[in-house]
Amino acid sequence: MIRSDALGLLPVRSALPALRAALDGPDGGGAAVLGAPPGTGKTTLVPLALAGLLGDGPARRVVVAEPRRIAARAAARRMAWLLGEKPGQSVGHTVRGERVVGPGTRVEVVTTGVLLQRLQRDQELTGVDVVVIDECHERHLDADTVAAFLVDVRATLRPELRLVAASATTDLAGWARLLGGAPVVEAEGVSFPVTVEWAPPARPVRPPHGMRVDPALLTHVAAVVRRALAERAGDVLCFLPGVGEIARVAGQLAGADAEVLQVHGRAPAEVQDAVLAGSGGRRRVVLATSVAESSLTVPGVRTVVDSGLAREPRVDHARGLSALATVRASHAAGRQRAGRAGREAPGTVYRCWSQAEDDRLPRFPAPEIKVADLTAFALQAACWGDPDAEGLALLDPPPAGAMAAARAVLSAVSAVDARGLPTDRGTRMARLGVHPRLARALVDGAREAGARRTAEVVALLSEEPPREYGDDVAAALRTARSGQDAYAARWRQEVRRLVSAAGEGGGGNAGTGGTGGTGSGRRASGGPSDPHGSGGPSDPHGSGRPSGGHGGGRPSAPYRGGELSDDAVAGLVTALAHPERIARARGEGAFLMVSGTGAELGTGSRLRSAQWLAVAVADRPSGSASARVRMAAVIDEETARAAAAPLYAEGAEVHWAAGDVVARRVRRLGAVELSAAPLRDPAPALVRDALTEGLRTEALAPLRWTRDACELRDRLAFLRRVRGEPWPDVSDAALVARADDWLQPELSRARRRADLGRVDAGQALRRLLPWASGEAARLDELAPERYRVPSGSRIRLDYGSEQPVLAVKVQELFGLTRTPEVSGVPVLVHLLSPAGRPAAVTADLASFWRDGYRAVRSELRGRYPKHPWPEDPTTVPATRFTKGRERRE
Repeated sequence: MIRSDALGLLPVRSALPALRAALDGPDGGGAAVLGAPPGTGKTTLVPLALAGLLGDGPARRVVVAEPRRIAARAAARRMAWLLGEKPGQSVGHTVRGERVVGPGTRVEVVTTGVLLQRLQRDQELTGVDVVVIDECHERHLDADTVAAFLVDVRATLRPELRLVAASATTDLAGWARLLGGAPVVEAEGVSFPVTVEWAPPARPVRPPHGMRVDPALLTHVAAVVRRALAERAGDVLCFLPGVGEIARVAGQLAGADAEVLQVHGRAPAEVQDAVLAGSGGRRRVVLATSVAESSLTVPGVRTVVDSGLAREPRVDHARGLSALATVRASHAAGRQRAGRAGREAPGTVYRCWSQAEDDRLPRFPAPEIKVADLTAFALQAACWGDPDAEGLALLDPPPAGAMAAARAVLSAVSAVDARGLPTDRGTRMARLGVHPRLARALVDGAREAGARRTAEVVALLSEEPPREYGDDVAAALRTARSGQDAYAARWRQEVRRLVSAAGEGGGGNAGTGGTGGTGSGRRASGGPSDPHGSGGPSDPHGSGRPSGGHGGGRPSAPYRGGELSDDAVAGLVTALAHPERIARARGEGAFLMVSGTGAELGTGSRLRSAQWLAVAVADRPSGSASARVRMAAVIDEETARAAAAPLYAEGAEVHWAAGDVVARRVRRLGAVELSAAPLRDPAPALVRDALTEGLRTEALAPLRWTRDACELRDRLAFLRRVRGEPWPDVSDAALVARADDWLQPELSRARRRADLGRVDAGQALRRLLPWASGEAARLDELAPERYRVPSGSRIRLDYGSEQPVLAVKVQELFGLTRTPEVSGVPVLVHLLSPAGRPAAVTADLASFWRDGYRAVRSELRGRYPKHPWPEDPTTVPATRFTKGRERRE
């Protein structure tokens, strides 16, 4: 029996006429954007009304896409309750590994990942009349992709398919433009007022750093929860960034006069159900991640405690590492979280930061397409027939660098061809519903270890197990097999799904993979991969290519024949999924991955003594040069070479190291050196490159720089600075870049550093003078090596400073009132005592004779009485000699 009283309380009911008009009216285009605050019933009432299940409209089949499994299950259960039915009758749900629908189901709630799979298999969504994309403001990558595909379907295949984008706190106008100018229908919220209490820590706490959250902040959050229990009635909902933080705060709430529940994506379904079912009379504290921000009403909650933190994906393309990062939650997230307190009655939100900090928060969370690994998205776009995603209706285009990295991975695992279109192998991989890297491991690993055992490892890698499982993949696999916890239950369910999917998609029998489609039209292929999978997205060197160097080729021995141990299977599958993360030991607990990134194991890890590892999960803390290994499997060198075969190379390596040319014949796997032997007769071109590298590394120091050579270089630099072309640039970088122009004969003969040391740099530099224009002949005129002073002496000029410097004894300039110039630049005169010590510096000689000379004369004539010190130096001849020698001569 329909619960009309509960339905009548949902404020979104008033927006239904406008929504129906937008979708069905004569002026409607079949698409609309629904803006409704949290708690208005957009998730539950709207799908029932559009499906005609409330008795006031035509019967239709409606699919509702939710961003999370917990939200999909809860929404379906709530709608079934409103109809007075059980889930699976008129309303059902489908999430990864779980399907509760019946022949009479008219509203099906699915995750966006499940809907992506259906769209790739059946672009027309046969039998579906309406699609509602709920919570589109969260900007999850799967949701953005679903919206883009549906816009395409409506434009090309099914213009009658109705589409609703439902949001609580987003850019409604932007979504309206994306849906082709769809009308915006807004529902007024009647949520109860929520009082804001600012509750910052008494002492400063360290900002989030990677995955790390300052323990002092978590202690403060627990204290605020206890304060809320004491000051307010009802249940408390506390938002924290992740599972680890939830566990820590739960531990600090031990002994509180309330039941403490933990809600997150990994929580058992029974716990999720219990939280959403309401209190049994005892007060509750619900510790939740962002899964509780939207789509869910937690009954009994009157108070929200917000830590102000959230987790977002981040990718280090240069190192091939991806991870979640802890960030400050946006204003939009803060409004969503606070709204949980006002769903059923007036409430309060305790914000664990100051009001001043609040003004600096971002307005919205970063769209996942801007920050996440795009490998799975790129495969989806390729299977859709748009490899570059240029024709997709997206609010934000994918970053070019991230797409290039994603295409490199897909090409390396032979999922796409040279044009970026999916191969048959890529289509099969997409249907497996895991990250393309894990799909590659499942397809190729099943040949060697069997479909089930490979699926067991892939399932373990697709959702990182709890920390208590340890950092050894093989040990975690054995724990999952025997475990009775929620993770083990989900793991077994995922293993069954993967075995079934691999069988249906032919994964276990996949061949080398053909060239795939021709690019005409849309391709029906597999579903989504997990955007939060453990795979790193970047593979610029093709390290992800299947072993043997051929798309889908078999790994080489020792994997053929025989029964592999759990440790061997764990290592093989992990290595196939992440070949660029294969690592060799270089010290106790320290490793070098074939990608060139260092990696370190935690203290106490039993993997520290391994010689080779296949790293499954790693991240690189901000500011750290090495990655931190969170999970890995032990392998041997043969496994490493088989899984990362395209990175194996052997040949001559000639480079500059330790101050000289080093020539070796090397076998290496990416950045990991396997063996090396001296090379006696390296190719001249390689030696030349190494010598040039040495000149660059040591700023031309290996050459013989005499005083004349250095002075010539300074003179040329001066002319370049004041006259420009055709005088050459003689900076270090420019000289190295033009080594062929001035060092060619010497470089062609040189074999080691000693040979460079015999090269007169000054003689070589003269090859750069502008001989062709005739300007070279004016070198001594424009930048003379020496300057003739009034005494007759020819004094060397120093061009090493911004101005030429003339260092000369005071007496040798008597009678000269005009400051000397070189190429129009005044010379900086360093006036010296008779002993050659500095006495004064001037760029205006006339001013010095007038104002500065008296002080110099007063100080020095008593010290040097044999030298002339006239009162007026401008009227006497200059001299190099003492007074007595002047008279004699």
